[in-house]
Amino acid sequence: MGLKKRNPVTPGQRHAVLPDYSELTKKPPEKSLLVPLKKHGGRNSQGRITIRHRGGGHKRRYRIIDFAREKHGVPAKVVSVEYDPNRSAWITLLHYVDGEKRYILAPLELRVGDVVEAGEDAEPRPGNALPLRKIPVGSFIHNLELTPGSKGKIARAAGTAAQLLGREGDRAIVRLPSGEVRLFRVECMATIGRVSNPDHKNIRHGKAGRVRHLGRRPRVRGVAMNAVDHPHGGGEGRTGEGGPPKSIWGWHTKGGRKTRKRRKSSDTLILKRRK
Repeated sequence: MGLKKRNPVTPGQRHAVLPDYSELTKKPPEKSLLVPLKKHGGRNSQGRITIRHRGGGHKRRYRIIDFAREKHGVPAKVVSVEYDPNRSAWITLLHYVDGEKRYILAPLELRVGDVVEAGEDAEPRPGNALPLRKIPVGSFIHNLELTPGSKGKIARAAGTAAQLLGREGDRAIVRLPSGEVRLFRVECMATIGRVSNPDHKNIRHGKAGRVRHLGRRPRVRGVAMNAVDHPHGGGEGRTGEGGPPKSIWGWHTKGGRKTRKRRKSSDTLILKRRK
């Protein structure tokens, strides 16, 4: 699945680089796996904005994704590869032999008509989910559990993958997409292969309207604000930041301010910090 550049018949198409959806299955989503999705515009239960620059956007319905892969020993056939407006990766619809239907994240190497399976006895092929103790060392994996039974939480974005580097007793050594090397329990489940849509990072929307359709509102630079609105604001003409870069709340930022909590319990599991 690559990218496409359109003939620039309009200014918005001149710089746009968009995904090529030709390999996706042309069918509506599975109705039984759709639920309503309410928009909150970045506001909490008190109505206060807790996440800036959100609002508007096209109406969406949430696709229920099976991150747990707990149907062990039941083969399933890949019926379609579909677009999901709620994530950067494509999703795959599985039809299990017992009649159940489920969505999973689409691995890069999986094709329509393939058969996938989850469990300890599954083969280490793309799309199959196995515990880390059954996965060959050196394999690329995604949808990795932090703790056994917690559902996949790591390496779920488009084009990402973690790599199993080795095993020591009841621990597995995994390199995460960030470059961090970390220990996991060998009972943690993971799916073989990379996540689909690796060209997502190269997309250029080409115009502001396409970004607004995604539910993102404009961002204003701090140096363009008044002094009462931002630590970088005020002054005559273009004055710059005027000191250490700060966020709108006055926190030091941009210079690599660390946000991880000190003395976190999982510090003992990290063998090498991310780059």
